[in-house]
Amino acid sequence: MNTDHTKILGSTEHDIAQAAALLRAGQLVAFPTETVYGLGADARQGRAVAAVFEAKGRPTLNPLIAHLASIEAAKRYVVWNDQAQQLAVSFWPGPLTLVLPLRDGHDISPLVTAGLGTLAIRVPAHPTAHHLLTLVDGPVAAPSANPSGRISPTTAAHVIAGLDGRIAAVVDDGACGVGLESTIVGLSGPQPILLRPGGLAAEVIEATLGQPLLQRDAHDTLTAPGQLLSHYAPNQHVRLNATQAEPGELMLGFGTMPCDLNLSVQGDLAEAAANLFGHLHQLDAMNRPIAVAPVPTHGLGQAINDRLQRAAAPRG
Repeated sequence: MNTDHTKILGSTEHDIAQAAALLRAGQLVAFPTETVYGLGADARQGRAVAAVFEAKGRPTLNPLIAHLASIEAAKRYVVWNDQAQQLAVSFWPGPLTLVLPLRDGHDISPLVTAGLGTLAIRVPAHPTAHHLLTLVDGPVAAPSANPSGRISPTTAAHVIAGLDGRIAAVVDDGACGVGLESTIVGLSGPQPILLRPGGLAAEVIEATLGQPLLQRDAHDTLTAPGQLLSHYAPNQHVRLNATQAEPGELMLGFGTMPCDLNLSVQGDLAEAAANLFGHLHQLDAMNRPIAVAPVPTHGLGQAINDRLQRAAAPRG
């Protein structure tokens, strides 16, 4: 899809109704969630979903997440189980995606699932996203609203910078609060498995389930979004675990230290997660290599380090 310019909508009732009408008509609309801005398409319309891959330049082997307005809506498309109910009641709406077997008779496009027999589903907490999904009254496939492999967008301006003219509209309702994509948990096998760390700490999920999550091997077949190695990548080289910048580098700090931008001076991982993509956008715009200070690996630090490792991965 190529338009002259992407329409910027607000969060009024009228504008959200316009966005819902565009989605139902097979158009692409970016919208805010509590994690990042998503690039939405009706998950039941194959051409619309294909347009997502075209707009993002996204590899088709990477599945998409279907966003829904409620637990009841999610149950229409997947085979539900006790663990799904436990996690959904505890964390939905919120930054948690569940991967479950597709229900017979579903009308989800195979492009959403990358041909797999499972579907990644989420009920976002952002009120504008919830309102939009309620009006659409169906599953909206929505990866992050950025060109594939680039830094994920946490404002409408980030969306426009990467996708202007490629999508019909973006719903602008300010900056995202969490700033990291959702945590993905697979529930289609004998034991729950952490498929992608994200905005909900794995330890919290494990405490709710009363059992540890299996860890996905990095070399396993892709089973969920966000598992490509080189991902969330700025244009410039990224060097991790740096104690200081080398000549010519910009410094992304954590904790009290000299730097160009700081994820969290107080060493707060939630603040660091919310700042991560926005700070990378700002530094990337300066067209210089980026050095990144060490970030602890516990709690949300696991997801932050996962994103940083993908940003620093060799491209080829």
